[in-house]
Amino acid sequence: MDYQVKLEIFEGPLDLLLHLIHKNEVDIFDIPIATITDQYLEYLDMMRALNIRVATDFLVMASTLIHIKSKMLLPDYKQDGEEEDPRMEITRPLLEYMHLKSAAEELAEREILDRDVFTRPQDKSLREQVQSEGPELDANIFQLIIAFKRIIETQQMETRLKIESPRWSVKEKTGYLLEVLRARKTMYFGEIFQGQTALSELIVTFLALLELVRAGLVNVFQATEHSDIKLEAKFEDRGESDE
Repeated sequence: MDYQVKLEIFEGPLDLLLHLIHKNEVDIFDIPIATITDQYLEYLDMMRALNIRVATDFLVMASTLIHIKSKMLLPDYKQDGEEEDPRMEITRPLLEYMHLKSAAEELAEREILDRDVFTRPQDKSLREQVQSEGPELDANIFQLIIAFKRIIETQQMETRLKIESPRWSVKEKTGYLLEVLRARKTMYFGEIFQGQTALSELIVTFLALLELVRAGLVNVFQATEHSDIKLEAKFEDRGESDE
């Protein structure tokens, strides 16, 4: 169908694993590999359903998880007392990645005046506004996918979604969202889908939002796992236009 597009993923497999570990509230040294593997594959299925391009790294990690899961199912994998826990194959890179992310976030928060060694720090007014409204955290693409899944499920329960040819292209919907956000500055995730009853338009709208987030034109925040995601426009101070 015309609305199906390819969109490069902008967070990697380690981000997804960390998201799942946080979501399940499990110890990184005692990962329930069967549960995490099943949920990881479910996310990949959702990304494929949305026709989001799944990078090779995601598929390699999927193979690694399946291999570890199958190895741990063997009845004698623990018989050799010196054998390393198979889960360390993913625990080690996860720990290294967490340390790198922590260091990167610390550097990003440093304010260097009159120097161009580091990239520009986050906009102070936005940070203060977010902090004043509660302990909101940056939402990631995986949280956006789950939020979109809830939109679809809600629509299916309340009304019958229409299956029809798309009336919008992703480029057209991206321009429309830019205009709305330029006027409103702040919106919530659920609002951008209001009044839409066609599955094709819901998907196009979601893909347009992902494109805006990927381009750094919109920041997304979420207070809790089940709260609506807040969208903050970030393009005005960069002189962006909806060409």
